[in-house]
Amino acid sequence: MLNFIKNFRNDEDGAVTVDWVVLTAAIVALGLAVGSAVSGGAQTGASNIVGDIAANT
Repeated sequence: MLNFIKNFRNDEDGAVTVDWVVLTAAIVALGLAVGSAVSGGAQTGASNIVGDIAANT
């Protein structure tokens, strides 16, 4: 039983998993933030293009 407790205390696999989960969540959050920031400009640009095409036809 004492060996089990020592091994459990020294095992770092769970800590590495938590690090990867946190890193992945941060990357996803950053991607969502960039996507929401870019989407407004993209919609405005698309509207301007549609207006220019409609005016020139």
